[in-house]
Amino acid sequence: MLSAFTASLLLITVSELGDKTFFITAILSMRHARRWVGIGAVSALAMMTVLSVLVGQVATFLSPNVLRWGEVCLFLLFGLKLLYEASQMTAASDRAEEKEAAEAVAKAETGKPQQETPLAVVVEAFGLVFVAEWGDRTQIATIALAAANPPVGVVLGAVLGHTICAAIALLCGRWLCGRLSERTLTALGGGLFLLFALLGLIS
Repeated sequence: MLSAFTASLLLITVSELGDKTFFITAILSMRHARRWVGIGAVSALAMMTVLSVLVGQVATFLSPNVLRWGEVCLFLLFGLKLLYEASQMTAASDRAEEKEAAEAVAKAETGKPQQETPLAVVVEAFGLVFVAEWGDRTQIATIALAAANPPVGVVLGAVLGHTICAAIALLCGRWLCGRLSERTLTALGGGLFLLFALLGLIS
């Protein structure tokens, strides 16, 4: 269980930094009370983690060897894909995730009153983060981890990783927006996926 916890914690923490959900949380924290944004964002990420782990558990009817090789291939594919994306990024595209997050928040808040209730802020943060996380690479990585590892360890590690990233976005979002290099973070995430693919081959 410890290995599953560590793997999911590292993968989620590195992959979520500079992700669209990270910037959505950061932007919302500049407009609303941080505690309500944090509750909504972390709740959405935790629910997505649990759903992903449940989907991963469906695949456990396959043999352990098939699951292990499937996990290795998936991590290898993601790693190569992220490294390729990082190599293709230009100065203009380096802020793509941040721009998409800003557009999503602006669209969601169009026509809304300036003063909103705490519940409205929680619901907005939850909805925006949940939708942005759906189909994301971290969701698929969580499914793969849950299919071949103890689910409790995956859930605990992933939720902690999401919470750490959300806390960074809430506390340092204003300073980090515009300073995070998506190209560097994408390359780092790709390298981490390849590392876990290698560890899977060794094991």
